[in-house]
Amino acid sequence: MQAVIIVAGGIGSRMNTELPKQLIEINNKPVIVYSIERFLAFNKDIQVIISLHKDYFDLFEKIKAKYNLVNIEVVEGGETRFQSVKNALAVLKKEVSVVGIHDAARPLVCLQTIQNAFEGAEQHGAAVPVIAMNETVRKIRGNKSRTVDRNKFKIVQTPQCFKKDVLIEAYQQAYNPFFTDDASVVEKAKHTITLTEGNKENIKITFPQDLIIAQMLLQHSAKQKETKKDIETKS
Repeated sequence: MQAVIIVAGGIGSRMNTELPKQLIEINNKPVIVYSIERFLAFNKDIQVIISLHKDYFDLFEKIKAKYNLVNIEVVEGGETRFQSVKNALAVLKKEVSVVGIHDAARPLVCLQTIQNAFEGAEQHGAAVPVIAMNETVRKIRGNKSRTVDRNKFKIVQTPQCFKKDVLIEAYQQAYNPFFTDDASVVEKAKHTITLTEGNKENIKITFPQDLIIAQMLLQHSAKQKETKKDIETKS
C-alpha cells in the first residue's frame, strides 16, 4: 500500500496574503486540492495525510466537503517541516510500504513524476524527482564568485518517496537546521538517495508571481484535456 503526506503547515508569510499559499484559489480551486487530486488520480486507494496548521482545520473541512475529498486524514503541522512530517508519520497505516512526501504548494506535479518516484523508492529505498538546471550558476566564496558546472547540479522537487521503515528510522533523529527537505533527513541517516525524473511544470508556489505562472500552466493543462476529450469523442 502507498501513502502520501502532503505538507501544508506553513502560514504563507512570503506571499503577503491573508491565506497561506496552499489554500489560495487558482481558477476557483484551492492549490492544495489540485495536489490532492493528482495523487488520487495516480492511486485512488492511496492513504492521504495532510499536515496542516491548526488555524486552518475548520476551513479545510469545508474544502473537503465542497470537493468531495473523502478518507483524507489531517494532522497538526509543526513549527518546522521536520515536525510536520513526524506528526504525519504517527498515523500511517500498518500496511503502508512506501510513503511519498509532497509540498501542498506544488499543484502541477504530473502522474509520471509521481510514478517515477514511487517506483524508485520501491526499488532502492529512497527516491526524489529532479530536473536539470538551465541557467548559469555561480558559487560565492567571501566577496568573490566563480562559475560552476551546472551539469553537476539538479533542482529537487517533490514527491520525495521512501520505504516506510527507512523514513521512520530517519525521523528518529533529533532535528537539525540542515534538514531542508526529507531527503536530507534520510541521507543523514546514511541512506542513499536515488534520483528520478521530475517535470518542469512542477513548480513550488512561494511568491506572488508564482501564482500567475501556476494559473497559466493550469489553464493550459485544462485546455489540453478538453482538446484530447473532443478528439476522443469525435473518433
